[in-house]
Formats: sequence, structure tokens, C-alpha cells
Amino acid sequence: MIEEIEMTFDEVLSYVKTNVDVGDVLEISYNRIFAPGEVLGFTEEDDMTGEGFRVGLQLNGEILNQSVEIDFNEIEDDLIEMRHITDEKELIIEIL
Repeated sequence: MIEEIEMTFDEVLSYVKTNVDVGDVLEISYNRIFAPGEVLGFTEEDDMTGEGFRVGLQLNGEILNQSVEIDFNEIEDDLIEMRHITDEKELIIEIL
């Protein structure tokens, strides 16, 4: 089942923290970048370094097979859309 909703950036951040699990698929579109991948893990904000909440992804692709860490604070102004895909559903989130 595919569902589409709209959220603010803060709502998206809260959604990721509470609803996305390791092994789920996130497809994150920001700026001119599309990063689809399986969630490897999460890293909480670090006040000492100023880094924000981060999600580790194993990128999908035949040629490109690498892991990346996306800092949500760094993409806040550029985040366009995110898809959360599990075995049960697919949620498309448009950022307001």
C-alpha cells in the first residue's frame, strides 16, 4: 500500500526517529541528490561537535554499492521528499 503525506522538516525528523528501523529502505531526495538505501543505523545529535541526527544507509545500485551517513541538520534546507519502504507499506513524504 502506498500512502502520501506532507510534513514539516521537524515532523520528518521525529518520524524517522520513531518509525524507521534498521533494515527499512529510505529514499531521500535533497538538493540534486537522490540517495536510496537500506538503513544501517542511527547516530544521535552531538552537541560537542555540532553534528545533527544522522542515518547510515547502504546505497542501492549495481555500480554504486557504498554506505553513506546523512546528517539531517546539513540537508534541512534542501530536503524535498523522502520515501520510507517496509515489507508492509510505502510512505511518500513531501517536505513543506
